Amino acid sequence: MREALSVLLQRRSYESSYQVLADLLKSCAVASGIKLGKSVHAHVIKEGHHCCHLISKALLNMYAKCRVLDDCHKLFDEITDRDTVTWNTLLSGFAGSGRHDHTVMRFFNMLRAVRDPKPSAVTLAIVIPVCTRSGTRGARRSVHAYAMKSGMESQTLVGNALVSMYAKSGLLLDACVVFGEIFDKDVVSYNAAIAGLAENKLVEDAFRLFTEMIKGPVMPNYATIVNVLPLCAAMGKTGCDRLGKEIHCYVLRRADLEDETSVNNAILSFYLKVGRIREAESLFERMKFRDSVSWNSMIAGYASNGQWLKSLETFRCFVCVKMVGLDPITVISILPVCAQLSDLQVGKEIHGYVLRHPALCEDTSIGNALTKFYAKCGRTDAAFGTFSLIRHKDLISWNTMLDALGVNLLKTQFADLFCLMFVEGVKPDAITILTVVHLCASLCRIDNVKETHGYSLRSGILHGDAEPTLGNALLDAYAKCGNIEYASKLFDNLSGKRNVVTCNSMISGYLEHGSHDDANTIFQSMSERDITTWNLMIRGYAQNECPDEALRLFHELQHHGLRPDPMTVMSIIPVCGQMASVHFLRQCHGYIIRACFDDVHLMAALLDVYSKCGNINAAYKLYQSTPWKDLVVFTAMVGGFAMHGMGKEAIRVFELMLECGIKPDHVVITAVLSACRHAGLINEGLLVFNSIDQVHRMKPSMEQYACVVDLLGRGGQIKEALSFLNHMPIAPNANLWGALLGACRAHHDVDMGHVVADRLLRTETTDIGNYVVLSNLYAADARWDGVLEMRKMMKTRDLKKAAGCSWIEVGRSKNIFVAGDYSHPERSLIYSTLRHLDNQIKELYESPYT
Repeated sequence: MREALSVLLQRRSYESSYQVLADLLKSCAVASGIKLGKSVHAHVIKEGHHCCHLISKALLNMYAKCRVLDDCHKLFDEITDRDTVTWNTLLSGFAGSGRHDHTVMRFFNMLRAVRDPKPSAVTLAIVIPVCTRSGTRGARRSVHAYAMKSGMESQTLVGNALVSMYAKSGLLLDACVVFGEIFDKDVVSYNAAIAGLAENKLVEDAFRLFTEMIKGPVMPNYATIVNVLPLCAAMGKTGCDRLGKEIHCYVLRRADLEDETSVNNAILSFYLKVGRIREAESLFERMKFRDSVSWNSMIAGYASNGQWLKSLETFRCFVCVKMVGLDPITVISILPVCAQLSDLQVGKEIHGYVLRHPALCEDTSIGNALTKFYAKCGRTDAAFGTFSLIRHKDLISWNTMLDALGVNLLKTQFADLFCLMFVEGVKPDAITILTVVHLCASLCRIDNVKETHGYSLRSGILHGDAEPTLGNALLDAYAKCGNIEYASKLFDNLSGKRNVVTCNSMISGYLEHGSHDDANTIFQSMSERDITTWNLMIRGYAQNECPDEALRLFHELQHHGLRPDPMTVMSIIPVCGQMASVHFLRQCHGYIIRACFDDVHLMAALLDVYSKCGNINAAYKLYQSTPWKDLVVFTAMVGGFAMHGMGKEAIRVFELMLECGIKPDHVVITAVLSACRHAGLINEGLLVFNSIDQVHRMKPSMEQYACVVDLLGRGGQIKEALSFLNHMPIAPNANLWGALLGACRAHHDVDMGHVVADRLLRTETTDIGNYVVLSNLYAADARWDGVLEMRKMMKTRDLKKAAGCSWIEVGRSKNIFVAGDYSHPERSLIYSTLRHLDNQIKELYESPYT
């Protein structure tokens, strides 16, 4: 362009061609070369060519395209012979600059001008979209009225603009009327109508119009396919797959669409949204041209389908193949992947890249993504540093940082930042309040929950669109903080906007506080229940040892057509232990296998209950078949062996756990010590106890001290056990003295038992078991005065021994026996059999040959 201008300036003797100048100004407009354009304008004025109508239009177009609107308007006023093209040029300049009100005002000036020409179809096509963006209903109606009066409503160009305007404004009925009146519909007409229906979530109507378009004379173009494909994901699973594949097949039959990058990107995005990874990968490999959108779609698509490693691998390929800078979409797509994989190194490299590129560094969304990345990786300090460097913080920036501090329970820093947010004049939204409520609930700060509740009411946030979510969070917070009364009142206040989550929160609160009847009342009144609702009720009954009710709900859940999920099975497995039902436990095990639930904790729960139901062989087989053993699985197996007195096997499993590099906790160590005491493995037990402090660097718990006392006592080393108690770094509690008293009884050491009992009764006076043990100890030594004294003390303190209870499953039927209870239907046969067995035992011992 500069060379052309130089030639013109050098050829002063030659009359410059108006057409050459007009073409040069057009090039300046396309390249936004305003400086060169002004130089040409100066040359035009100097040479006296400004009166040429062709040159004036070219200059006006150049200023309009370069968005120099003041000069554009000044030049427009200087033009005396204005035609429709001149007006359209001015209007398009203002329309493109976003100055909507000025555009509409100048359009009405055009209508009022007496000598100037009236608007054309092109004029209306420029102004109508501006009316849509300005949101002025009066302007929309006025322009439409003019189009009707001038007879341009049915013209394709104007009709298309009107359809798009009404559709984007949500006035679908008006859009349909205008669409029907367009005389010669083209592909833009259909695209505008389909896009309008799609924006207003009328998916079926949009597909119906698309089908009509395919059957008619108008052929869909790339924009049609790009508009329709996102709608497929909104259909049902079956319809979604079928329609998406049909559209893909249609594209493959069209040579002009098959290699269109935007169309392939739309198909790619569709497959990824519906989880069709293989189809997406196949299409991506076949694409002849891939742009940033293609790569970003694959990166984000892998991430949304949980394939984090593939997402990161695709990102690395993109960096190597593209050989261009990363755009904001790529950075924002890959950072959550790095957070999910806890790949701090790659995240830091991306952060470094962002810092080296000012355009990315100024992007607030990227700053928010980096803040969230560091927070997810547990680097709260780095997250706060990144947050501080965001130049233009938005509400998402504050919410992201507050969430990071809240998740890590950094209450002081959270409070400081929250106050700073108000100082900076940033008004919290529902997300902010939700973060505050969750932190208050985690810290059990009921006063802060009330303050937050009050603020949400005063600010109107609780009455907004987020009311159900925020109301549910407040209800849950009140319940977790122990204020079930406030939770119940809030539940009543939400009566008009309750959903399943609201009822689930209230049920959970009632169950945590033992109000099963209230929880069941809400459960029965719910018209809609999800699997979480059933799981809450089943777990509530199971935890409170109501196995029959839990089992009834478990069967009822399946009758309602719901499939138990891992949480359901995890809730019902303890019921098998409470009922001692190996048969039902095997049914649960079979369901887990058929449903392909790959949950290590579920296997540990099964293992534990198999042991409790007496089937240690099944427990050990399950342990061996579990490929990924964690601390919970090892603990369950050690506890199972301990329960069955298999001390050496328990120690073997414990040692294998240590060899696998798994650090033990107090639970598994207590289980090993329990196994040693039941099996009489004194030396092994003492080695394990000594390793708690010396090897694992933990302080022994009171329960572990009790295990050692019982271990020594059962082995007859009562004096050593007493010495161990006296040299403890902390004062022994009643459990330790009770364990030593039991050892005294087992070894008939009455004198020591009397000393221990004296210490025990001063520590614990309400446990009837201690009195019974001491009474039995006196009775074994024929010290009946001691027995009478114990009984007198029990009677004086109104202590009663709970009735013994046992049960057994025979033929899938549970049989319960309680001491002193004669209600069993087969009691006659049972007692007759017991007498027969008793007589056989007596005969055996009375026989002279034994």
